This record gives sequence, structure tokens and C-alpha cells, in this order.
Amino acid sequence: MPHGQPAHGQPAYGPPADDPYGAVAQPPHASAPEAPGPAWQQPHSATTGRPYESPQTQIWQGPTHQDTYAAMQPTAAQPTAAHPADSARSTADSAPAAPAAPSAPLTPAQQARAEGRSPIIPPGMRPALLTAGLAALIAGTATLARPALAVAVVLLQALTAAGWYRLNGMWPARQGIALAFAGGLVTDVALLATGREDATTVALGTLGVWCLLVLILQLRSHSSPDERLYALTAGVASTAFAVLASGHLAAAAVSSGAVVVGAVAVAVAVVTRALRLPPYVSPVVAVLAAAGAGVSAGGATGIGAAGALIGLVAGGCALIGLRVASYDYPSRFVHMTAGVALPLAMAAPAVYVLARVAG
Repeated sequence: MPHGQPAHGQPAYGPPADDPYGAVAQPPHASAPEAPGPAWQQPHSATTGRPYESPQTQIWQGPTHQDTYAAMQPTAAQPTAAHPADSARSTADSAPAAPAAPSAPLTPAQQARAEGRSPIIPPGMRPALLTAGLAALIAGTATLARPALAVAVVLLQALTAAGWYRLNGMWPARQGIALAFAGGLVTDVALLATGREDATTVALGTLGVWCLLVLILQLRSHSSPDERLYALTAGVASTAFAVLASGHLAAAAVSSGAVVVGAVAVAVAVVTRALRLPPYVSPVVAVLAAAGAGVSAGGATGIGAAGALIGLVAGGCALIGLRVASYDYPSRFVHMTAGVALPLAMAAPAVYVLARVAG
């Protein structure tokens, strides 16, 4: 028997071809509709999968997923409510802006950062004048007794120890500064107590002992390993510069004239460098001015032509000290300490060596 054809002598049940809603046809002998059974017992449409619904009997199956989704969608007549944050934002935008508070004046470092300029800011004229004054004090006391020169050297060592720690961004560091300054004092006392031939031994011996003390100080610290490493580096370097600054005192034992020439050359170099000259011309002019000052001071002290060499080398060392004190947005305190002391501290070993050569 072909598929879909009724058996012989039995009526065919199912939706007629012209019934679009899938109504269930009643058998010819049925006089009244029967009560519908459960939904799972009702015949289903092959197309939609829902039970056939006749005009006489409607079977409610509950809302479908499509009906629920359609009911949740907003209509054009019922706009969605604004988010509380959007309402607050719109209220804040419509409110009048509060007057801006007056800001503090920018420092030279902040001004350079805002303008996108180089972070290398030189100390300027005021620290240069202070360096010149300290150099004049060293030159004036160098012609007197060595204990008088030691007073000026002690002041130089104090500025060097404090300025180097602040230059490295470590503040406050009272123990490290005090330890570095103490190393310079011990070197001065040892130089005054020994002869001029022992200056190198005294400086190296003091530096070795003080490096060991700095290491012990950092081993007792409870800071993090990185902070202890930074403190150790800054402590050793500060101690080294404080000890090297005593080179003026060691050079005075060989030739006081060499100390005078070196101090005058440093003073002239830093003041000339602070003048408003072109960037690439200023260092050359400063070194040449230091050499000229060395010639003049050498003639006055009896050193002669050696004064030009001492002035040239001391002026170059002074410019290196200024460059170090200008590194990476330095503060005013750095300029007033490291910017004042480093030119003289870096020139001290060169003055001592050249004094030995010229003497």
C-alpha cells in the first residue's frame, strides 16, 4: 500500500488541503466533539511541531520562546530608561565648571620637562660664584700654613658628601653622609701627620678601610636588596670623592703655588661656563679661559709655564664636575652642594699629580 493512502473502507483523518491552520477534521459519524486529551496525546503538525487547533477546540500550550523574546523588546512608544551613570554624567556636564585653583610656579626641572627640553640643567651663575668663593678661600689659605688650608678642605668635603647623596636621589641619608665626611676628616688628619711622600698611601688606605665600613653599614640595614645596593654604591662613591678632595691638602705639601693655580683655574672655568654662550662654544671658551688664568697665576706664584698645564687640566676637571652635577633634573639643593663642590673635588687629584710633576 503506498505511503500516505488510507486503508480500504476506512475514512482518512488529517488536515484538509485547504485548511491553513491545521484544523483536525471530524469523522463523519461523530455527532459531538470529544473533550481534548493531554497535549502529548494530540496530533501534531509535521511542519510546526505544534498541536492541530480546530475552530471548536483550542489547545493552549503556553507562551513560546519567540513570544517571550518579543515581549522583552522595547517598542518605539516606550523608550528604554537611561543609565544612572549617564544621567549623572549629563548633569555634571551641564553644571558650571569650578574655577581652577592657582598653581605653584614650576621649578626649572618641571619647566624643562613640560617643554620637552633636555633634562641636563647646569647649576647656573649663583653656584658658580659660590665655587669661585670657595676656590678663593682655598687659594688664600694655601699660601698660609697647612692647618689653615685644612679648614677650607673640610668645608669642601662636607658639601661633597651631602651633595653626592642628594644627586643620587637618596635623602635623608645621615649615616652615609656622616660616614663619608668622617672618611675625609681622617684623611686630612693623616696627611697633616705624615710627610708628603706618604699622601698616596694615606689616601688609598683610608679609602679601603672606609669602603669596608660602608659595606658593614649596609649589611646591617633592613632595607630591600635593591635599596641596599643603591646605598652601597652611593656611600662608596661619596667616600671616594671626600677622600679625593683632600688632594689640595696633599698638593700643598709639594707646592703651594700649584694649589693656587688650580683653584684660580677652577673658579674661572665655572664662571665662564655659566655665561650665556652657545652650547658648543661655552666648554671650549671655559677651558681656554682656565688655561689663561693658569698662566697668569703661574707667573704670580713662580711656577712659570707649568701653570698653563695645571690650569688647563684643572679647568677640564671642573667642567666634568659641573656636568655630573647637572644630570637628570637636579634640584636646587644639588646645585648648591654638588654643583659647588664637585668642580673643586674632581680637580684636586689632578692638581696633586701635576704638582708632583712640576715640583
